[in-house]
Amino acid sequence: MADTLFDIAGKIALVTGGTSGIGRMIAEGFAARGAKTYITGRDQSRTDRAAEEIRGAGGECFGLAVDLSEPDAPARLIAALRERESRLDILVNNAGANNGDPIEAMDEAEWDQVLATNLRAPFFLVQQALPLLREAAKDQPGPVVINLGSIGGLHVPNWEAHAYGASKAAIHHLTRSLAKRLGKEGIRVNAIAPGPFPSAMTDTGSEAVQKSVATYVPLGRPGAAEDVQGVCVFLASRAGAYVHGSTIALDGGYIAAL
Repeated sequence: MADTLFDIAGKIALVTGGTSGIGRMIAEGFAARGAKTYITGRDQSRTDRAAEEIRGAGGECFGLAVDLSEPDAPARLIAALRERESRLDILVNNAGANNGDPIEAMDEAEWDQVLATNLRAPFFLVQQALPLLREAAKDQPGPVVINLGSIGGLHVPNWEAHAYGASKAAIHHLTRSLAKRLGKEGIRVNAIAPGPFPSAMTDTGSEAVQKSVATYVPLGRPGAAEDVQGVCVFLASRAGAYVHGSTIALDGGYIAAL
């Protein structure tokens, strides 16, 4: 008898911001394990190219272009998905924006863009996706929403990232409030708070980041694709079916060692 504890084959997944960084890692992990995976990006050609590359490595992947900082983007994205699918087993709210301006330089438009992408969009994506998630909840272990938070939402770093940190702390709280509301419907909601992973926001090859990792991360290395893939596959499979309302620090021990 096959061991299906970590099986996600045949599931339908949507990963926002899936063209690069952690989102791309997650999408690759899902597709390689048999989940039909949709990714989003702001540019259609780039999104299609990323999806084609993921398909080339094995598995199903398709691109949907959307700018999630726009107010109507969640509704448009889910409408496009509903033209293709009747259920959604895995929703990964990964698309994010950052701004490192000091307090004196931050303006309202920049603040609003970060909060719109990192907080508003995930909430309204869940809202718009509820019919698809509820359809998936008819089967066990049911669907899961995975929100990408950050260790920047669990502590205050040594640099200024006011909007980013506030948005990530808020997404951790939103994860708990959505879990309380949606658990009764069989829809699980969890968050991951990554530490340093290679991405457009974090150059893990730079001397400064390498020094920071060596100093503050007990495991002494940045995250790798398999690290985030493993947690997401766990949460999406029967193995993670009793994990609900949690924020998992995926940081090599950074937060624990503070």
